[in-house]
Amino acid sequence: MDNDGREQIIYIYNAGEFFGYSAILSNDTYGDTTLAIENSVIAFISKENFLKILDQSDFFSKLLLKSLSHEFNVMANLMTVLSQRTVRERVALSLLILHRKYQSNIAEDKTYITLSRTDLANIVGTANETLARILHDFREDHLIIMEGRKILLIDLERLTRIANI
Repeated sequence: MDNDGREQIIYIYNAGEFFGYSAILSNDTYGDTTLAIENSVIAFISKENFLKILDQSDFFSKLLLKSLSHEFNVMANLMTVLSQRTVRERVALSLLILHRKYQSNIAEDKTYITLSRTDLANIVGTANETLARILHDFREDHLIIMEGRKILLIDLERLTRIANI
């Protein structure tokens, strides 16, 4: 949440990913909020057990290092995207990233992005109204199909060009 009370979604975790551990490793408080956007099972590991596992397992240590590196890259890229891309580019890029993330969790041919418009706006870093206009344009240009909360990307190539990647 920023100083104006706006929410910014900076990361969506997949099944099997860890969160909250950076506060343990830095001996700091966890200042972020985490919210499940779909039915989830969350496992809690106490600080003591977490540190014990970290000391005793090379595999876990490497897994955690890989996770930290990935999250660092995501944060660095997010800063660049928010500061240097147009809102239209950010919407296209966010849809492509979410498509890939959702695709890795399912075994179906069609990958639907199922987020509220508010959550998607908070990922993009824009107002709901601006997001609605851009999604409408994308639908009119036959880039996406919208069914309630679900978004289906139908022209990944053109969205990739719009995202400028």
